[in-house]
Amino acid sequence: MFYMESIISFFTQKVQQYSNNPLLWEKRNKSFAPTSYMEAYSMVTQLAVGLNEFGIQELDKIALLSEGRNLWLISEIAVLSNKAITVPLSTKLEADNDLIFRLQHSESAYIITSEKQLAKIRLVKKELRHLKKVIVFTPDMPLEEDEMDIQELFSLGIESLKQANDAYDKLANKVEPDDIATITYTSGTTAQPKGIMLSQRNYTANIEQAFSYIDIPSDYRTLVVLPWDHAFAHTAALYSFMLTGASIASVEAGKNQLETLKNFTNNIKEIKPHVLMSVPAMAKNFKKNIEKGIAQKGNTINSLFLFALKLSYWYNGTGNNKGAGLKWIAKPLLSLFDKIIFSKIKEGFGGNLAFFIGGGALLDFDLQQFFYAIGIPMYQGYGLSEASPIISANTPKYHKLGSSGKVVNNLEIKICDDEGNALPIGLSGEIVVKGENVMKGYWRNEEDTAATIKDDWLYTGDLGYLDNENYLYVKGRFKSLLIGSDGEKYSPEGIEEAIIDHCSLIDQVMIYNNQNPYTSAIVVPNIEKVTALTAQGVSVEEIIDQLSSELNQFKTGGKHANLFPQRWLPSTFAIAFESFSEQNKLINSTMKMVRDKVASFYKEEINLCYSPQGKNLKNDMNIKNIKQLIQK
Repeated sequence: MFYMESIISFFTQKVQQYSNNPLLWEKRNKSFAPTSYMEAYSMVTQLAVGLNEFGIQELDKIALLSEGRNLWLISEIAVLSNKAITVPLSTKLEADNDLIFRLQHSESAYIITSEKQLAKIRLVKKELRHLKKVIVFTPDMPLEEDEMDIQELFSLGIESLKQANDAYDKLANKVEPDDIATITYTSGTTAQPKGIMLSQRNYTANIEQAFSYIDIPSDYRTLVVLPWDHAFAHTAALYSFMLTGASIASVEAGKNQLETLKNFTNNIKEIKPHVLMSVPAMAKNFKKNIEKGIAQKGNTINSLFLFALKLSYWYNGTGNNKGAGLKWIAKPLLSLFDKIIFSKIKEGFGGNLAFFIGGGALLDFDLQQFFYAIGIPMYQGYGLSEASPIISANTPKYHKLGSSGKVVNNLEIKICDDEGNALPIGLSGEIVVKGENVMKGYWRNEEDTAATIKDDWLYTGDLGYLDNENYLYVKGRFKSLLIGSDGEKYSPEGIEEAIIDHCSLIDQVMIYNNQNPYTSAIVVPNIEKVTALTAQGVSVEEIIDQLSSELNQFKTGGKHANLFPQRWLPSTFAIAFESFSEQNKLINSTMKMVRDKVASFYKEEINLCYSPQGKNLKNDMNIKNIKQLIQK
């Protein structure tokens, strides 16, 4: 293990320990080729010195926008070797305000990008007042004046190292654990995202914590299908796998997302990973494809599969009580099912897959049961970017299905009520943590930093409780952030305020998404205006159409279409039968909406929103509720 190290000293140490082990795998000339720890180190030294020769300064911000590939990680470590800061960006970002804001707010002086993402940068770069140069991975097109091929920087570094072979050491020796490593953007309390500042020590501390109850052998490989800027993939795969000399493979990027997904299906059979990182949306797709494949084999095999699953669920329990009591009688039959059915499923994942590590969002209990039953468990963990991100994890040795695992070592945790008072074991409240993995704060945002970190404790905004064995159970949001099925988070307050400001027929609204495939809303119409419309002979159905029309002004084609990301706008809505008030406890004494209580109060309406009937806005419940609202 290591103590108080930077990413750079950690990486250097691992190169010395595992110099000949493969670190990276990338598809070249139709097959995966390895890059050893020592080869990667050589590339890092060349690029780091080249960046320094070109003029990169300490504390410069360098944005990184690319699909996962060797040069992604090489570039980040090279930037960090200069005491500079990377700004990892999602390839999902479009060339609009979302991308511009991150680049402007971070004050990025350089952008390192793949050729596939270069078109986006070209559309927005004239608006970036801090930008000095765009650095491009392996371009095969003419570059513009403010762009350069990254190979030029490698060449600069090679020449400089010939003149002074200790040039990299002089750079790396200046790096300190407390240096800011990355500014990673996540959703804020308004429409604008927040830049999370993580130090180099935040990362190395979390790498230590990641291995609290797990071991990854040095010959293990993982195929990183999650975006490399994703906080979970960034720490749990790219850096944590280095601790034991294991290796990381990138998915072959396609011309579009569909082609990349097809490549993943092939790559998984080629690289034969031992571990995969997964988020709930991906887990659901895996399960769907497995069930589809089994069903195609005929009724007999499908019936046998369903029986084997049911038996396995009973035998496994919650994992920690697997095979307890009389359950041992099922073991021989389950061994047979594993041989004739479950092992065939594993072959579809390359044959070596020992387990998944699940993160990004809460994983449904039935999904945990399913993957545990077929012999490739999906060990759910919990974390958030502000904690680098790992806070708890289930592992092969220590797991309870339904939980988010044991809290990692060297991390203090407490569960707090609304007033910040610590609650006893078993009671739900806000999850609050303190440790070396907790962020330094939000970049250029002292107000939100002060509201989130108090006396070194990080207030996560998530709701949960601890059991008497220190397993954490996460129940959803303690505060207001929406969370999609892929783990992406977004604050609804800015959207809700805009709806109330611009929609004359809407008095109150609560946007809802708790790991759902789309966003919905509970809408409280303006009673006076709705009553006046009905008095004029306007039907309830027509009023619903008008409510929908007002909301549509925020969607594509509407006059406010560019204010918010489309995925967080309600695809459907339910009409409330009474307003949010202090009397029904849906508004607190400070006149703020109590989101959990609204969700509970209108549970039936929310459930309907995620059913086929709920997509029809003129459903019976909406019609009944609006009539009830008028009558009150």
